[in-house]
Amino acid sequence: MDICRIPTPAYVIDEKKMKENLEILRDTADQAGCKILLAQKAFSGFCEYPLIARYLAGATASSLHEAKLGHEEMGKENHIFSCAYRPEEIREIAEICDHIVVNSYSQLEKYGETIASLHPAGHTGIGLRINPECSTQTDHAIYDPCAPGSRFGVTSIRLKEAIRRNPEAWKYVEGIHFHTLCEQNSDDLETTLQAVEDKFGDILSQPQIRWLNMGGGHHITRPDYDRQRLIRLVRHMKETYRVEVYLEPGEAIALNAGYLVTEVMDQVENGITTLILDASAACHMPDVIEMPYRPPLRDSGEPDEKAFTYRLSSCTCLSGDIIGDYSFDHEVKEGERLYFEDMAIYSMVKNNTFNGIGLPSIWAMDESGDCRLIRRFGYEDFKNRLS
Repeated sequence: MDICRIPTPAYVIDEKKMKENLEILRDTADQAGCKILLAQKAFSGFCEYPLIARYLAGATASSLHEAKLGHEEMGKENHIFSCAYRPEEIREIAEICDHIVVNSYSQLEKYGETIASLHPAGHTGIGLRINPECSTQTDHAIYDPCAPGSRFGVTSIRLKEAIRRNPEAWKYVEGIHFHTLCEQNSDDLETTLQAVEDKFGDILSQPQIRWLNMGGGHHITRPDYDRQRLIRLVRHMKETYRVEVYLEPGEAIALNAGYLVTEVMDQVENGITTLILDASAACHMPDVIEMPYRPPLRDSGEPDEKAFTYRLSSCTCLSGDIIGDYSFDHEVKEGERLYFEDMAIYSMVKNNTFNGIGLPSIWAMDESGDCRLIRRFGYEDFKNRLS
């Protein structure tokens, strides 16, 4: 079915664009000599996991449920990081994950021996997340893991104090993990790595450290991303510390590889013309409100750039459920379709049914432009989440 005919609202995964992204990622990994994983927190459309598995080394998770999804649907390397693990879940996590990264030395002390005893033979083992205390973000403070007071990772001073206090727990650690970036280029990674080497170089040099995970936030598939710098940085870390290097981007896999298709249901006049859509920022693209940001919309411009300017909103009761102000070359009519772009990431994984608003169906568009239905949602999906 053509994208202009599918029922709205609908998420559409662009498989052609995703494949282009994956080819870039595989080429980068091959040149750098590293492994790249899908961070499922950004995109968990497991209908595409067989495609992704042809290009990437595996998946990484932030919870037991994500880990199970990666294990069941990807079937390759399976990694996990969480700020804290539940005692009743740790056995299952150890059975299905190759790398288990803990966030604190206390979690290492609590679970190190248990994980080591449960981990299947041949799996790689336990990692510890560090905090290099190096903030490189200016536009995404809400997503800065190195912000003052951050709960993420162990600082250099605290780690060295903990090792002196309890060296027995440290023997279980085989890898180091950090995650500091968000939608950033490789120059910020270079700045981060300078801090990592300055503060944790002696740790990375220890023979027991076998791998280094540089986390996500690497916008590798963005046109202006400096991939040659990334390749050089990865090679440097591999050669200097004799470690396997992992990257776990989320957005880069599905960047610009999806749409949210919506229909204009009504217009409201009150100082500005507001288009009421069957899509919602609060329900279907919550990052629009959370970050906040203004999502790209096909064939539109900035307010007053084109002849007709509208405010785009939804049917929810939330006054602030506003997607943004856009201008068009023509007068937009009821029943017209609009196509929000770059909607594969942080959309399906974060949407909700506030007000009982229905979830968009999920479609996949192949390289010829033909769309196939993956899943349709209804009242039972809304009801079954409640009690």
